[in-house]
Amino acid sequence: MDAAQERSANRLASEKSPYLLQHAGNPVDWYPWGDEAFEKAREEEKPVFLSIGYSTCHWCHVMERESFEDRDVAELLNKHFVCVKVDREERPDIDGVYMDAAMLMTGRGGWPLTIVMTHDGRPFYAATYLPRESRLGMPGLLDLLPRLAELWSERRDDVLETADRVAQALSGGGREAQGDASAAPRSEDREGSRGQAEADVWPDVVGERQARAAEPSATRTNAEAAASQIKAAVVELSARFDEKHGGFGTAPKFPSPHNLMFLLRRRWRTGDDRLFPMAERTLDAMRRGGLFDHVGLGFHRYSTDERWLVPHFEKMLYDQAMLAIAYTEAAAATGNPDHERTARETLEYVLRDMTSPEGAFYSAEDADSEGVEGKFYLWTTEELRETLDLDDAELAIEVFGATGAGNAARDLGIEGANVLHLPRPLREVAEERGAEEEGLRERLERIRRKLYAAREERVRPARDDKVLTDWNGLAIWALAASGRLFDEPGFTGAAEKAARFVLGTLRREDGRLLHRYRDKEAALLATADDYAFLTAGLLALYEATFDAVHLSDALGLTTEFVEHFWDERDGGFYFTADDAERLLVRKKETFDGAVPSANSIALLNLVRLSKLTGDAGLESRASRLIDSILPAAAAAPSAHTMFLASVDQATTRSQEVVVVGDPSSAGTRAMLRALAETYEPCRVVILKSAIESRALSEAAPWTREMT
Repeated sequence: MDAAQERSANRLASEKSPYLLQHAGNPVDWYPWGDEAFEKAREEEKPVFLSIGYSTCHWCHVMERESFEDRDVAELLNKHFVCVKVDREERPDIDGVYMDAAMLMTGRGGWPLTIVMTHDGRPFYAATYLPRESRLGMPGLLDLLPRLAELWSERRDDVLETADRVAQALSGGGREAQGDASAAPRSEDREGSRGQAEADVWPDVVGERQARAAEPSATRTNAEAAASQIKAAVVELSARFDEKHGGFGTAPKFPSPHNLMFLLRRRWRTGDDRLFPMAERTLDAMRRGGLFDHVGLGFHRYSTDERWLVPHFEKMLYDQAMLAIAYTEAAAATGNPDHERTARETLEYVLRDMTSPEGAFYSAEDADSEGVEGKFYLWTTEELRETLDLDDAELAIEVFGATGAGNAARDLGIEGANVLHLPRPLREVAEERGAEEEGLRERLERIRRKLYAAREERVRPARDDKVLTDWNGLAIWALAASGRLFDEPGFTGAAEKAARFVLGTLRREDGRLLHRYRDKEAALLATADDYAFLTAGLLALYEATFDAVHLSDALGLTTEFVEHFWDERDGGFYFTADDAERLLVRKKETFDGAVPSANSIALLNLVRLSKLTGDAGLESRASRLIDSILPAAAAAPSAHTMFLASVDQATTRSQEVVVVGDPSSAGTRAMLRALAETYEPCRVVILKSAIESRALSEAAPWTREMT
């Protein structure tokens, strides 16, 4: 923030969120979410203008530049509203409630999310990106804000009636809002683009709510229902599969790695070879497309076209983690070295560019630099020739599909812009040139390093350096799983270091888990995602290291998770703790969106923990969790793929292996390597050292007498 901004800074200047700090110099009189803002709205009888986004959101930047930095817009906002800014990554609980409201009211969602509501949180207007001035059928803020103010002033009763109806719908049609388990579908991770949500198909909200209200049937019936829904999910994914380009549906295309994990696990379970091509084609297409950063490594957020060519350029930690997990599982399931290479390169990017000095992982990198989306990542053929020698430049232009006019010029509106990608497999290029594929790879790696060095001279996109517990849990899972399969101690060590940081720093004095760390401050009570994803990471870390402390930590987190998040009446885990801030509704998420839902991963954790520890109570809770979520999954099976994969694991005869011996002996190591290299998703492995481990005996007492 420069000196002029500091002089005019609003209340966001003292916040930790990079997103809120981006708006600290706006002429809008922003408040952070809190009692002060809502009390002011109540006292002055003003509606609340709530704006939700995140620091690497392109359309959030656009809306700020167009509107929130504009003094005419700011004057209207400050006069008629109390304005509140929320970082959706810091407060996913708030974002989840009001994203549901937007989906309910408009049928679409995205960021920036705009909500206008009463002082007690009941929304009566929702939109995504809004321009300064009306255009192309979209209301502009200069027109919209006076109309909303007039409605509030002259038709207050009608506005409040609308707010009541929306609040009632969110709370499940009359059930007590704070205790309600129903919720609108969790939206896929997407930004509002010119007022339009990204095109995802979601089941009818009311139909889904009715399905969730159904009473659980008997366990046998639910087992049959689960099998039916798993088959239905396969049918739905098959119907949406793009045979030509890979992926599911049309543009825009999201990676959705849990869909691919579901297909890989289902193929392993059934031997149905029709499932492999869907997963393999998609994994290959994403890796060769512009979705993958062929110069700096790692994946961009999503593809704006059906070919995976032109991405939305932001890079999110959770995408790197989930995709690394999917490619690691694919490498284990298929033996395809390309999948191992992709997993390794994705994690190389995370360790190079997304890792703090303490070993924790940052949240994201922006899509924009110098005010232009993708500028940092794009190349003209002239730039390639200036950076490389003649032969290498011509090879790069050919291999990476660059053209003089620019392969992405029309999509991005930037003359000569090329997104580097691999339009053909390297083996085809090598055969055509009469070269060895491995030799071609080595040459291209030298070219990549030269391009990377040149690109580092450019103005980099901003990085969101906050540390989130849930996303770090996913990264720990990815690093541990890859470290185990690929026998890569560097990955495993990085996972251990991150786990130590999170467990040592993101805790309250009473031991309760926290959600966010930045600038030496850990804050915000953890959500269900934090507990579920971190536990999954610790379980993967246990099987990568066989350090029983990780198993004990996973068990302790699960105990705390159940105590504060479990719904005793209907089963399942709420998104927020029983002592968290009370919002309009207390959500219980089931849909697998950009990342799997906490309930999906919690089920996987409960199943694995029950096998590792021998605790039948965990298995019983897993069974009840299945019963509670199955009705929701029935409404949209392919939107619950991680949950259904977890159900499949829960109902499949598992393989529990205990290796008893000296961890340093060659025989023990060889046995553990053989187990690690075999794709067996339902297997759990325990190492019982010849030296008694108190931590293991306490966590898994059934192993105590094994010698």
